[in-house]
Amino acid sequence: MWASLIAVAGTLLGSVTAFVLQQRSIRTDRAEVRAHEARAARLAALTALAAALADHRRAMWLREDLRLAGDTVAYEAARAESHATRSALTTPLVALALLAPELSERAEAAASATYALRGAPDRQSLSSLRSAAITAADDLVRCAVNQS
Repeated sequence: MWASLIAVAGTLLGSVTAFVLQQRSIRTDRAEVRAHEARAARLAALTALAAALADHRRAMWLREDLRLAGDTVAYEAARAESHATRSALTTPLVALALLAPELSERAEAAASATYALRGAPDRQSLSSLRSAAITAADDLVRCAVNQS
């Protein structure tokens, strides 16, 4: 009789141990999947923001270059384009702030440097502001790479 009780207890203990190990494995797998998905979402947001920054920087440079040249007709078209690219910048900027708050400050700095192209007093200043905007965007990407 004792042998039967020990056998039943051993079987139950073995089943409980197997169940606990299986649950731990499932939790670990889920955590790995969540981490992978979070990294993929962060990468997508960063990539979208970098592209939007480049598009808006190009649009702002063209717009301001046309303004400095005095070409009012082309300037108005470029101005409309710059409004569209600025609007397209908002979504990835917010997404990155939510997905990677540690990059938020640098992302805002990159966006601000791009916005600063507006109203440049001359072409030399415009060129300097463009270089600063490129540097700020590169700094954001470099920071993201170092934190991955």
